[in-house]
Amino acid sequence: MKKAAAVFLAAAIPLSLFLPACAAENQTTPGAGAVSFKAENALYAHGTPSKDDNEAWTMWQCEHNDDLVEVNTNKKYFFLPSGASDKEIELYNGGSGIAEIGGQEIAAGETATFSYEEGKTYDVDFGGKKLELTFLRSTAEAAIYVNSSDADGRGTDLMTYLFAAKSNTAAATGAIVDKDGSVDNTAIKKIKGRGNTTWGKSKKPFNITYDSKVSIAGMTKSKKYSMLANYQDDSLSRNRFLYDLSDAVGMPYASDSRYVDFYVNGYYWGSYQLTEKIEVGSSNVVNDFEETDYLNNDLTVKEDFPFVCEIDPSAGSDDFTVNCSNNIQLTIKSPDLASDDPGYSEVKKYVKNKFNEFIIACTPQNNKVLSDYADIDSLTKIYLINELGKNWDAGVSSLYFTYKQSPDGIYRFYGSPVWDYDNSLGNANGVEGDLRNFGVTDYTKYTGWWCMYKGRRKGASMSNNIMSCLATNDYVLEAAPKIWFEDFVPALRHFSGEQYSEEIDKELYTAEEYREIVKGSAEMNYRSGWLLNTGSWIADHSKLEKASFDYASGKYSTDGKNTSYAQTFDGMYDYSVDWMNSRAAWLSAQMYEDYNKSGGLIGDVNDDGFVDSQDALELLRSSLDLSELPEYVLPRADVNSDGAIDSLDALAVLRHSVGIVDEGSVVGKEV
Repeated sequence: MKKAAAVFLAAAIPLSLFLPACAAENQTTPGAGAVSFKAENALYAHGTPSKDDNEAWTMWQCEHNDDLVEVNTNKKYFFLPSGASDKEIELYNGGSGIAEIGGQEIAAGETATFSYEEGKTYDVDFGGKKLELTFLRSTAEAAIYVNSSDADGRGTDLMTYLFAAKSNTAAATGAIVDKDGSVDNTAIKKIKGRGNTTWGKSKKPFNITYDSKVSIAGMTKSKKYSMLANYQDDSLSRNRFLYDLSDAVGMPYASDSRYVDFYVNGYYWGSYQLTEKIEVGSSNVVNDFEETDYLNNDLTVKEDFPFVCEIDPSAGSDDFTVNCSNNIQLTIKSPDLASDDPGYSEVKKYVKNKFNEFIIACTPQNNKVLSDYADIDSLTKIYLINELGKNWDAGVSSLYFTYKQSPDGIYRFYGSPVWDYDNSLGNANGVEGDLRNFGVTDYTKYTGWWCMYKGRRKGASMSNNIMSCLATNDYVLEAAPKIWFEDFVPALRHFSGEQYSEEIDKELYTAEEYREIVKGSAEMNYRSGWLLNTGSWIADHSKLEKASFDYASGKYSTDGKNTSYAQTFDGMYDYSVDWMNSRAAWLSAQMYEDYNKSGGLIGDVNDDGFVDSQDALELLRSSLDLSELPEYVLPRADVNSDGAIDSLDALAVLRHSVGIVDEGSVVGKEV
């Protein structure tokens, strides 16, 4: 069966007819109270040690292919969440006959505690059928269970109903199981499909709204979350890396997120990234104004008010949209109004006028002072995030801006929240015809500028793409080197493990820390049947000549060899990390000279504008490993240019501070 046909079938026939047969052998066996939903003719494992819960049950299942058709029917798996015990598990027999596993019998409709070993395969007799069963256990930060055997009031299974149309919504019961095994059984008010091209994939993304605010794996309490499938990202991590990096470099808003395992009616759907949904309000991503702040007390529209908007060419008829200059379709995310809401027309007009002014201000050679219209710091950071990732969608879709009052009282646009980076960090091939039109021949490589060319025809001096405009705007280009070296570089060196920072670790883990969190979930995801390479859209991830940058000397180099990457999760994860680190090295090399042009006085390592004995003391402490100099002052610290920062530099600065001028000394001069 061709993939396209299978996806069509998902919307046309009951899901249970093409789900793996091991998940749909019998849909009439009652749950006998142990399981809240309609149990299949299968064994179930409890995903939590809690005896009071009846929602967090996981059904055994077979491997499936990308069309959700089962393979190897006699080989079963329990894909257990991280919150399950690693030694013993409560099993429930949803079949009609006796189940015997490892010599232990479980009667139909009964539960029993079973001692198991992760990765071990057990022989099972299930009502006379001989099977093999392997237990796998996740390492993810939490598990999300959503259950309903009657999604539409007519007895339709939840996933069958949701697959039928992205607009379908349903209430459900469920469980949130954190890694420590704790359970929250807050009901789900609404679950529905989400995404544009990602909705057309076999592994689908969803939005979930809970009845009341919940905290998941330490996240701020909220009702609304998005479940990203990361189907086309074989590292399962590109979005996570760049969301957390955005937090670490001080962007105004970035969705907090967690690696989770996703279950519906006990069936394991894979490893997902649960994120805060981009919403406005005190406990949401955009937390410094409210949805209703556009209105006066008498329900008239304020003269000025905050809003959140998204460049979104795929917006549907139900979205609150406005068409702006340069053929930009803008979705107004907040306030999100219907035609009969107060101020509907006034808000659309206001947003359109303000965004059109912003577009003009972003355009190079427009003689506008960009800081009169926008916050330069956040615009530069969102540009650098997209440039670092070589994000295919840069400026085209999923690009958010927030318009709000700055500390000086002036309303400005802020580049934020960040969103949707699965087609970045060397993941996507791009569209060959578009790349020819842009004049870009190295898109999949970590070298080469990207954002300035996106959306601009080869040889053209201007672009309608707002990210391309930012990438060539003088104000952004002037700010970029300082922001890169003082905000991005420390975070990226922490991520690579080169220079650990406890403070940065609160926002951004190291690459190895992320791997430890996701690796067990990734093993279950790919063992269950999801693909590592999902088609021609994905770039070749088999080889990479890695690059590095020496921040003390300013030297860029490559390792001179092609590292090979295994077609496994670990291999694909390593590729994404190495590509990101190499891209950071290349960008550092490009901006190093511009950063050092305005790098202060040589020897001024405490950045107070003077070169004195305090600087000598700081250099001496650094040479004795008693303190660590900030990244951005390192070019000023090697005052004798011998390639090392040591006590000799401290001595040279001390001599300068007492008026001793050595021949050829550059201490005190501009970098």
